[in-house]
Amino acid sequence: MSTKTDKIDRLAELTASTETATGGSLWVEAWRRLKQSKMAIIGAVVIGAFVILAVIGPWVAPYDPTAQLWRGEVFTNRNIFVGPRAENWFGLDHLARDEFSRLLVGARQTLLVGIVATLLGFTIGALVGGSAGAALTLGGKLGQRYDTVVMRVIDMMLALPSLLLAVTIAAVMGQSLTTVMVAVGVVQIPIFARLLRGAMLAQGGKDYVVAAQALGVRKRRVALGHVLPNSLSPVIVQTTLSLATAIIEAAALSYLGLGNPDAAEPEWGVMLAQAQKYFDAAPMLAVYPALGIIITALGFTLLGEAMREALDPKLRS
Repeated sequence: MSTKTDKIDRLAELTASTETATGGSLWVEAWRRLKQSKMAIIGAVVIGAFVILAVIGPWVAPYDPTAQLWRGEVFTNRNIFVGPRAENWFGLDHLARDEFSRLLVGARQTLLVGIVATLLGFTIGALVGGSAGAALTLGGKLGQRYDTVVMRVIDMMLALPSLLLAVTIAAVMGQSLTTVMVAVGVVQIPIFARLLRGAMLAQGGKDYVVAAQALGVRKRRVALGHVLPNSLSPVIVQTTLSLATAIIEAAALSYLGLGNPDAAEPEWGVMLAQAQKYFDAAPMLAVYPALGIIITALGFTLLGEAMREALDPKLRS
């Protein structure tokens, strides 16, 4: 738990400075650095390609991803599979369905699960962490008690391995696509909560906060109108990184059989699980969805790391 919480707290330190050395806006300077970062450009290109494929996939797929159009050419009992050819660029799967079409259509479901799960974790985590940070900023024994109770719950959630927690939630709720979204989203909640709270604590000691309080500005207005908005930069960075984690964890839950109960519907995690049985005879059936998951997660990770560096005051010149 300590390693995970230490990483979150270090990310919260991104808000230690809200002005650059030249007096420019934090976000203007960060955008300038992002445009000059090769890592950010590569990540953005990968994410853009993935999003475009997810949006247009069902319309550009050459075949119905659920149709078994070449049933007489695939014999799983004799390990006879059809590899890449002119009409089937990535070959056929174990049920004689076009693998390329299934990859294209499956990208949308994979993206949907990642975005919904991340938004769920961000929304609830921001509410919990923001309320705890605001309670400490406002001061008082009641605020401190509230923060103590909330953060102990968050620490207990962080103490559990994320995948184990997601599997437990998914097993309790039952097999469905909604279950995967909720399970992965709940795993993200403590990360966002602790991160936003730490960022607000870092902002609470800034000169502008002391000045506002000296001028008689109400603490609630300072906390919600100034401290909270200035604490969002590390949370935005974490959102990008969490998208990569959400996609991987959603694929893992689908791989374990806790995802969409309709196995005919293409989804990269389900496709990977189905291909496991035939890995010796047709390894590429597992390689294609695995590469899709890895490359997509890498794109979000590269962009997230580039944003972290662009917003880090220690790296700005």
